[in-house]
Amino acid sequence: MKRREFLRNTGLTAAGITIIPEKTIFAGTADTKVKLAIIGVGLRGQNHLDLLLKRNDVELVAICDVEPKMLTTAKAMIAKSGKPMPKIFTGDDSAWKKVLELKGLQSVLIATPWELHKEMIIKSVEAGIKYVATEVMLGITLQDHWDVVQAAEKHDAHVMMLENVCYRRDVLAALNMVRQGIFGEIMHLQGGYQHDLREVKFNDGVQPYGGGVEFNEKGFSEAKWRTNHSVHRNGDLYPTHGIGPIANYIDINRGNRFLKLNSFATKARGLHNYIVEKGGASHPNAKVNFRLGDIVTTTIDCANGETIILQHDTNLPRPYSLGFRVQGTKGLWMDVNKSVYVEGVSKPHQWDPAAAWLDKYDHPLWKKYGNDAQGAGHGGMDFFVIHAFIESVKRNLPTPLDVYDAAAWSAITPLSEQSIEMGNETIDFPDFTSGKWMNRKTVFALNDDY
Repeated sequence: MKRREFLRNTGLTAAGITIIPEKTIFAGTADTKVKLAIIGVGLRGQNHLDLLLKRNDVELVAICDVEPKMLTTAKAMIAKSGKPMPKIFTGDDSAWKKVLELKGLQSVLIATPWELHKEMIIKSVEAGIKYVATEVMLGITLQDHWDVVQAAEKHDAHVMMLENVCYRRDVLAALNMVRQGIFGEIMHLQGGYQHDLREVKFNDGVQPYGGGVEFNEKGFSEAKWRTNHSVHRNGDLYPTHGIGPIANYIDINRGNRFLKLNSFATKARGLHNYIVEKGGASHPNAKVNFRLGDIVTTTIDCANGETIILQHDTNLPRPYSLGFRVQGTKGLWMDVNKSVYVEGVSKPHQWDPAAAWLDKYDHPLWKKYGNDAQGAGHGGMDFFVIHAFIESVKRNLPTPLDVYDAAAWSAITPLSEQSIEMGNETIDFPDFTSGKWMNRKTVFALNDDY
C-alpha cells in the first residue's frame, strides 16, 4: 500500500475538536497582566502597539527601535493612552539584546525586518521568554527555520507568527464552511500575495509610500530593507498570507502535511520599468538588476492528496487580491470573483454571490468580537491575531498558530528559491514536526473563544 493511501485509510486526516473554556476579553486584574516588550516600533510595530495599549491585560514593559523618528511616534502613542511609559532601548543594532535581560518579561513581540527575526526569536527563548510573537517570515534560509523550531522545542517555548489573514472575516467564514462539509472533501486550493508593492519598495526617503524611486540607505521604512530582497532573491518572498488560511482549511501539521514543492518565475521587468518611469532612465537605480521574477508560481502536493497553487505578484500594476480558491467534491469558493458554487443548492453552472453564503457561515469569532475589531488594522484582522497571542500567554496554553506552522509556511520562500535555482525541480518539503503531524489535533478557531 502506498504511503498516501495508508494515511487516508488509517484516518489520520481527521481533525480532533477541543472545546476551550470561555474567558472574557480584556480581563483586567493585576495578576493577569501580560508583561510584554516590543522589539521594532516602526509602522507595523505601531499597529500592534496601538492594539496592546487598548488592553487592560497587558503591561508594556519595554519598547526598542534604532530609528529615533519611530520611537518618538511610539512614545507619543503611549503618552496619549495614559499608560505608564515603558523602558526605552535604542542606540545601536544590538540594543534589543538588552530588552531580553529584563526580569519578569513573559513575552516579546518582534516587528523588525525579515533578516533579523531568526536571531531575535532564538535569543528570546534562550533568555527564558516562553512566548514570542513574530511578524511574518521566520527566517531567510531553510536552516534558519530548523534552528528556530529546534530552539523552541529545546526551551519549551511558544513561537507564534502574526499571520493575520488567517483571521480575515471571509477566510474564517470559508473555514466554517469547510468544517461543516459544505464543499465536500477538499481537493484543490489557491492563494497568494498579489499586491502592487512598487510604492512600498520605493519612496523618496521621507514618506513611507512612493514619491520617489529610492531604496536601501536612501529609502525609508520598508524601502530601506525589503526592496533589497527583490534585488538578490528569486522566489515566493511572501507566501504566508496565502498559505496560512489554506493550511488551516486542510489541517496542515495536524493530520496532513506538505510533501513536495516546485516553483517557476517569470522574467523581471516591473521594478525596473517603475524606476525609469518615475525617476528617469539615467537614475542610478535604473541600472540595478532585480532577480525577483514579477510573478512567481508555486505548486505544492499534500500528504492527503490535495494540491495547492500559490502566486507571488508584487512588481506589476494590479489591484490587491489574495486570490483564494477552496474547491471540494461538492463546490467551491473563489475570492477573485467573490462567488460560491455548491452543487444541488446553487443553480446549475451558475455562480452565487459569495456574500450571502459568507454571512450565513460567519465564524463565531467574528460574531463575538466584530465590534471590538472595528478600527483595528487590516480590516480588523490585527485585533484577532493579537488577541489570540495575549490570551494564550494569560492562560499558559500553546498559541493556536505555533512554531511548526510558522516554519512550514515561511519555508516556502527558501524552498521556492531552491526549486527555481535548480531549473524548477520538484523538491521534498521538510517535516518540521518530525512525524508529530500524524497525531496532532486541530486547535485553530474551533469556537468563539480566541
